[in-house]
Amino acid sequence: MRKLIIVGALLAMSGNASADTIQGNPKIIDGDTLRFGDVTIRMFGIDAAEAGQTCQAASGKRWRCADAAMNRLEELVSGGTVCEGRERDVYGRVLATCYQADGTDVNEKLVAEGLVWAFRRYSDTYNDVEEVAKASGIGIWQAETQTPWDYRNARWEMAEQEAPDGCPIKGNINNKGEAIYHPPWSPWYNKTKIDVSKGERWFCNEAEAIEAGWRAPSWR
Repeated sequence: MRKLIIVGALLAMSGNASADTIQGNPKIIDGDTLRFGDVTIRMFGIDAAEAGQTCQAASGKRWRCADAAMNRLEELVSGGTVCEGRERDVYGRVLATCYQADGTDVNEKLVAEGLVWAFRRYSDTYNDVEEVAKASGIGIWQAETQTPWDYRNARWEMAEQEAPDGCPIKGNINNKGEAIYHPPWSPWYNKTKIDVSKGERWFCNEAEAIEAGWRAPSWR
């Protein structure tokens, strides 16, 4: 029996724990991430373009595929959503499938519309749906474009070479006193300067930053 978690309540889940359900009106973090109060949902089986990432269009021009995924996700959950959790990832996020009130799988909808990739490294749930979108040449399948995981890897490798001790994540403290970490693919990465005298610091990975009390940036 699923346990209903009210927004803002604590979510107790680890490993392959039984599914929990979170419902309400979430904040959009990016094209595949939502936040219900203190609970962050990473949508299972999909991977969206990183904020600021663009994709190749059939015309040869670039289009804002990351923004398109975020905008569509915002539309799909605007009437509220129910997310069925599976487990937590190494960053403490809940991996979940999210649904509209009529039962429509939001994760699947984004794949079907060519706005996100099926995350085949971790799941084959949406592989067939992706193949149909790809054959139709819609969205991210208009032309060959860089996947979000290749985009992240490329930026990580470049930043790693210049960062102190090869730890490229910037732990910044903003003017509100919020501790926010910026991975190399953050659109604010190059503008962010680290001042260790203010308590700012570098991190070697996201898990380390989260454990230290820093949170990921919100794109909205």
